[in-house]
Amino acid sequence: MSEPWHSLPEPLADDVARCWHSVFPDGVPGWLISDDEISEAVVADALSRSLFLRETLERHPEQVLTLLESRLLTEPTTPEYLKQRWQDYLNEVDGEPALHSALRRFRRESQFRMIWRDLMRWADLAETMAATSAFADICIDGALDWLYRDSCEQYGTPKGADPVTGEEADQKMVVLGMGKLGGRELNVSSDIDLIFAFPGKGETHGGPRPLDNQQFFIRLGQRLIQALDQITADGFVFRVDMRLRPYGQSGALALSFAALETYYQDQGRDWERYAMVKARVVAGDQRAGQVLMESLRPFVYRKYIDFSAFESLRSMKAMIGREVRRKGLENNIKLGSGGIREIEFVVQAFQLIRGGRDRELQQRKLLVILQELEALELLPSPVVRELRDAYVFLRNLEHALQGVEDKQTQLLPEDDLSRARVATIMGFESWQACEETLREHRARVATHFSNIIATEEGEEEGPASLDEGWFELWLAEMDENTAIGWLKSRGYENPERTVAELAELRDNRTVQTLQTQGRKRLNQFMPVLLEALTRVENPSETLSRVLQLVEAILRRTAYMVLLLENPGARTQLVGLCSESPWIARQLAETPLLLDELLNAESLYHPPAKAELQDDLRQQMLRIPFEDLEEQMESLRHFKKAHILRVAASELKGTLPLMKVSDYLTWIAEVVLDHVVDVAFSNLVSRHGYPRRADGSACDTDFTIIGYGKLGGIELGYTSDLDLVFVHQADPQLATDGDKPIDNAVFYTRLGQRIVHILSTQTPS
Repeated sequence: MSEPWHSLPEPLADDVARCWHSVFPDGVPGWLISDDEISEAVVADALSRSLFLRETLERHPEQVLTLLESRLLTEPTTPEYLKQRWQDYLNEVDGEPALHSALRRFRRESQFRMIWRDLMRWADLAETMAATSAFADICIDGALDWLYRDSCEQYGTPKGADPVTGEEADQKMVVLGMGKLGGRELNVSSDIDLIFAFPGKGETHGGPRPLDNQQFFIRLGQRLIQALDQITADGFVFRVDMRLRPYGQSGALALSFAALETYYQDQGRDWERYAMVKARVVAGDQRAGQVLMESLRPFVYRKYIDFSAFESLRSMKAMIGREVRRKGLENNIKLGSGGIREIEFVVQAFQLIRGGRDRELQQRKLLVILQELEALELLPSPVVRELRDAYVFLRNLEHALQGVEDKQTQLLPEDDLSRARVATIMGFESWQACEETLREHRARVATHFSNIIATEEGEEEGPASLDEGWFELWLAEMDENTAIGWLKSRGYENPERTVAELAELRDNRTVQTLQTQGRKRLNQFMPVLLEALTRVENPSETLSRVLQLVEAILRRTAYMVLLLENPGARTQLVGLCSESPWIARQLAETPLLLDELLNAESLYHPPAKAELQDDLRQQMLRIPFEDLEEQMESLRHFKKAHILRVAASELKGTLPLMKVSDYLTWIAEVVLDHVVDVAFSNLVSRHGYPRRADGSACDTDFTIIGYGKLGGIELGYTSDLDLVFVHQADPQLATDGDKPIDNAVFYTRLGQRIVHILSTQTPS
């Protein structure tokens, strides 16, 4: 038997040898290697790079055969080709279930082609991004077109003023694609962020009874999401995220042009400007969509040079930085330092600042805008070159990570076999060489990001200016009596206890086993902390409280660096722990709350309810609803962080005692709102929407009534929540999904899911 894998790197050769017979039990079919450029060795190489390609050939060989009959893998994947293939699938559709099946089979075929060409490096980055984005456009528009015609047959055709002529005409939906989809830069395995819009007020004509236009388009939007997002026996097409729409998950699923324009003019946040930079009409009425985009342009691009964008992007980056620390995402090539997001921030900062004046910057493709920044002399040529090279490398690496299993991920692999796959895809002989090149690119990106956007550190007094005595004290270079005298002369009220506690910490087993860098950071931090404690009235007592935190972060010394580099945060830490043992315990239990100490202005001025809602919405945008564990973890951190702000403000006197319960109640209400959205979305993805008496789908049609201290707006820091759940769906009807359940069962499970999300213990 020939061994076409013999020339592959050893771990990949062994892996392909193990799977070869199960993929090709009767040998490699002739139709797969009929092309001169695809030999058995090439097939073995492809199988070594992607488990998705391997699985598709094993389970769906007939579909791969059909793909090859339509166009060889050696030929590029063009939008025109994809449109023709979708038309072939669409010709077989005779109902909504058939539409769902056709979309998913079309996805499997297209993904096989795009991932094969990308991972084999037969397609460059430009082809892959154009193909994946065109595929998404075709799926969204194809599904929408079929569902719109079917909805018109059921409910009548929506009528209203034409946005161009002003005369009455049929109205169609406009679908905006955001993010990488809007920029035609989609990944090989990505979710899609959409916003649904329609021209204006009116009602349907020609149906059983008139239906308000907004209700028509909400129902149409729900069906479109199910067509793309719902997991069936054939899989799914795209994970659809609608949270970028006005008011997020709590907002209407479809809004009129006027409502969208009013929202962005009156309430649009800076981060929404950032999101709208790449917005594009990806499906529906393109002509009407251009009218909408023109109306939103003044919100995105200001007439004047707008340097406030820098501060907004710094805030967004800081929020992402907290997420990276909390989740340990340093190996995330998108969100981590020097990653894809920092390149995007640099480019879009210039777009937001100067796009109103320099219309050349009002484009969506990042690499094109980089060229414009160089032409306008806004960035030096060497910087543009390094950012461009890093972006291409990182995006190719991102596709390599995702194409292995057709899975959305930006995390670097940890096992040797996966590393060998990725290194081979990227053209390196070893993972070490690949990782070294990656480090070089990320270091350059981080430097440019810091120079252009990141906050400049002030010239703070550093550890070098400390009295050497603090170092001698911590390192036990003083004898006990000298140490006690030193502490007493500097205001420590119980120096004997302090000396004993420092000795106990030094002898702590975790401290004894710290690696070199961790021990170095601890030895830098402790003298600085001991000196900072002299500024409070009870330094010995405060040290006892702070040591709980120190012990909690011994293995996570990045927090020590945070406190070393931010004297303001150190001051807040010792001040709050001096006044409140409860706050000290909270910080020890959840060290990530130290991030809240970085900004004294926000720490001592907790946000009102509307700001809380906006803050939570921003934080949760990057977490899919189906990732319930991460949703719960983030919600708990959000709650703890804002309760810390309330407690700090009460101690500082910036929040009157009578207002504390108001703020704590607002936090609970905002969290409850989001939990309902998450739980409802999870159940809808499995069972479809519950229905009202008239057969229409429920939005949520669900209310939580608070009793006791929550109902009376009298919550304390540790209060329980007394809740009653109420819904108004028809108890005699069932949900409209592939696995329907009675409405009553749906809402019972919804209540159970809400309680589960609220009460389950998580690491934080």
